[in-house]
Amino acid sequence: MAADHPVAVGDQTRIHDIGYRGYDGPRLGRAAIRRALYSQSLRGAYGLGRSAKSKVLPMLLFAVMCLPAGIMVAVAVATKANDLPVDYTRYAILMQAVISLYVASQAPQSVSRDLRFKTVPLYFSRPMESSDYVRAKYAALASAMFLLTATPLLVLYLGALLAKLDFADQTKGFAQGLVSVALLSLLFAGLGLVLAAVTPRRGFGIAAVIAVLTITYGAVSTLQAIAFEQDTTDAIGWIGLFSPITLIEGVQSAFLGADSTFPGGIGPSDGQGAVYVLVALGLIAGCYGLLMRRYKKVGL
Repeated sequence: MAADHPVAVGDQTRIHDIGYRGYDGPRLGRAAIRRALYSQSLRGAYGLGRSAKSKVLPMLLFAVMCLPAGIMVAVAVATKANDLPVDYTRYAILMQAVISLYVASQAPQSVSRDLRFKTVPLYFSRPMESSDYVRAKYAALASAMFLLTATPLLVLYLGALLAKLDFADQTKGFAQGLVSVALLSLLFAGLGLVLAAVTPRRGFGIAAVIAVLTITYGAVSTLQAIAFEQDTTDAIGWIGLFSPITLIEGVQSAFLGADSTFPGGIGPSDGQGAVYVLVALGLIAGCYGLLMRRYKKVGL
């Protein structure tokens, strides 16, 4: 249908310079994207680059993790003790409540918001795949947890050297403690992310992580105590496989020279210790696989 008043196209044409500039720099690719997402997620795990309110809980938990180590060092130096009050491999076990609260608060923060606000497909609109997202998020939370759990061990180690305790013994114990918390960080980060990625609701994610970590530990500890009272000590080691924290304890006592804290001091046998390692590694690999499967569906 013809217009009643034809418009002169040439008279209406305008060219506006709104300041957009084309990018002609290097294309960094997927590796750079993974590094950027890893860095952003690691900083976010301690509230860096976010509001002041977001920094309170992670920084408070970090301080709570380090404070007992500082007190132990001060006591050891002041009393000229011959050894530290707590073994390096034992410290994270004693502070398990703080560690559980940290992963429960930060795992949903890492992934639940992306699910809730449906920003995950935006990540994948770039030359980035679901595997890149999962690797960056998993590595960032595991690194944040390793920082949380290894820093107090470093405080203990430096304090032990300051107190002039045996260098070889302290170095060996420190190395064993680092191996233990590295395994713990990978396991807890994987479990936390899997549970948090199930729901976009951050509150539900927090509750799920706390429930899995605390209820399983309480149930396993109770069953182990019952087994000890009934003299079925062989079952104590097998029962410990069903809680993340007792799983780490079993690996420590079997291969890292740690004293067992199971009832009666009965740690896993050599055969059971091998099973503990396989189960721990299997859970880490399983968590990674579940995350990959989850985010392939989200990307669609």
